[in-house]
Amino acid sequence: MIEINLLPNVKRELLKTRAMRNRVISISFLVGGASIAAVVVLALILGSQIAAEAVQSGVIKDRNDKLMAVEDLNKVVTIQHQLTKINEQHSGKKINSRIFDVVTAVNPVAPNNVSFSDIKVNPESKTITLEGSAVNGYSALETLKKTILNTKVQTTDGDKSSEVSLTKEIKDGDTSFGENSEGKKVLQFSFSFEYAEELLAPANNGTVSVLTPTGKVDVTDSRQGIPDSLFKSNSKKQEKK
Repeated sequence: MIEINLLPNVKRELLKTRAMRNRVISISFLVGGASIAAVVVLALILGSQIAAEAVQSGVIKDRNDKLMAVEDLNKVVTIQHQLTKINEQHSGKKINSRIFDVVTAVNPVAPNNVSFSDIKVNPESKTITLEGSAVNGYSALETLKKTILNTKVQTTDGDKSSEVSLTKEIKDGDTSFGENSEGKKVLQFSFSFEYAEELLAPANNGTVSVLTPTGKVDVTDSRQGIPDSLFKSNSKKQEKK
């Protein structure tokens, strides 16, 4: 059997080239169509975002106009800011009421007990000034001072516990003899000392106790009542020493 090639090689190459061109054009149309579709989708997304931003901007402007229309806005905002700080300030405040528990704890037992007429606390210098009178004279005053010097402040937070001295030094003040409201001769005194910072620490720092030579007093929460016998009116001075 004899085959006769009626198509020259050039003609066959031309047909192959045309077929490849058609495939390339078809693929280009598909890619182009997909690109156009992607552009349209992106344009719709961008348009929706712009529309949403315009709506939100309108809402913000409307609410801003309403807010700016409030009378004394600056004062209202300041008060609200201060209210947010109340809890923070409350948790960090010093517990000055513990001073009464401490004074009760360090007061010696009879006959060396004393009566206080004035208690001053200076938070800046961290000092306590005590003024009062003692029926038992200098013996009671010295007992009171020694009790204060040997008193410890204990802080307990969970399993951790630490102790510091209530004070390391007492600064003497005026002493004089006089008569109390009952007509008894008493020694009037005044002195001051620098207290440990842990004594008035905030309540969230743990449990605070005062350890005196005679016992232990929990001063985490201040007592509801202070004995009336702890405070007496100023006595009449007779002589100074």
